[in-house]
Amino acid sequence: MPLPPAPGGKQKPSRESQRGLDWFIFFLADVQTGFGPFIAVYLTTQKWTQVEIGFVLSIGGVIGLLGQMPGGAIVDAARSERLVAGLAVAAIGCAALAYALWPIFPVVTAAAILHALASCVLGPAIAAISLGLVGPLAMGERLGRNARFASLGNGIAAAVMGTAGYLLSSRSVFLVTFVLAIPTLLALARIREREIDVAHAHGAVPREAPDVEATSVLGLVRQRPLMIFAGSVLLLQLANAAMLPLMAGVVTTRSSQWAPVLIAACIIVPQAIVALMSPSVGSLAQQWGRRPLLLLGFAALAVRGVLFATVRDPYLLVAVQLFDGITAAVFSVMVPLIVADVAFGSGHFNFAQGIVGTATGIGASLSTVLAGYVSDRFGSSIAFAGLAGVAAVGLAMIWFLMPETRRRAY
Repeated sequence: MPLPPAPGGKQKPSRESQRGLDWFIFFLADVQTGFGPFIAVYLTTQKWTQVEIGFVLSIGGVIGLLGQMPGGAIVDAARSERLVAGLAVAAIGCAALAYALWPIFPVVTAAAILHALASCVLGPAIAAISLGLVGPLAMGERLGRNARFASLGNGIAAAVMGTAGYLLSSRSVFLVTFVLAIPTLLALARIREREIDVAHAHGAVPREAPDVEATSVLGLVRQRPLMIFAGSVLLLQLANAAMLPLMAGVVTTRSSQWAPVLIAACIIVPQAIVALMSPSVGSLAQQWGRRPLLLLGFAALAVRGVLFATVRDPYLLVAVQLFDGITAAVFSVMVPLIVADVAFGSGHFNFAQGIVGTATGIGASLSTVLAGYVSDRFGSSIAFAGLAGVAAVGLAMIWFLMPETRRRAY
């Protein structure tokens, strides 16, 4: 029996493919969590100097930034997004194993480069598989599910790996990461290749005659909404990336005994909010449009900055992290969704994701440097107020410049 049509004119994907994508994202979040702060802890136990650790982390960050657009272009050129995603997961698993077995400088540097390169194609590949499965008009709901399973995976993985690192050793974190790559690949295999529409996955549409202007990369880059959105995402990261590290320093100063518990709570609370809210964000994006939710996300970020600047009780700071959850829930869905809107018909959806991803990396890199400088010179309250001001500029950009991109039909 043929499957019923999904919104957007394509067959509705099977339950098996939908569940396969759910669990692929869940386990992938588990795998990626192993490469977070655990790297610095592990390499410190291996007698690495802070300069060596900083070099490895920096080279991964630089490659991750420079590889965003090429990574998107690779996914656009691929005929099987599933294959690209599978190779990237396998590469990350091998990188984790290299960290665990040979923690020497050349091997770890090569593993960091391999992990960064694989990550550059994984994000676009997931979005491409999602778009290819459900089509552009059902993309919001699918991205909401993606964000929920990613958030659950991050939270559970942090707890499991933290426990493994405490009870066994910091090396065990990377062995667990390697093992988790196996169920990640098994979940990916459950997604049926024939249900992924390649044209949809690349943001292309069938045309009776070729349209060079509509399908050129230059035409995509010239699209004003894409550039405005990339600029607003840069401001988002500029305001957001430094908030939690700065707040962690403030909490440690005011309540050093409880700082680890409070910081852990500040990480868990937003993840819980994302898991709860993301599916609703995806549905509301199609009902209300994109702009109202973007305004909500920036407003929550600005309020969070103001509260961090004024609240003195370290325990109340955990409650302030509710606003971080709202912002994260909105933008985890909105970023790929708006890129899909803007790149619709171009055939370069994943390259467009790379443009926004590059803006994300630039904003995040500048945020920690600038906020740290302001905090050292003028105090943390001024730094938080400045970050809130940047969020307010992003809010104004969306309000005055960003057009609505929602599509109701092809």
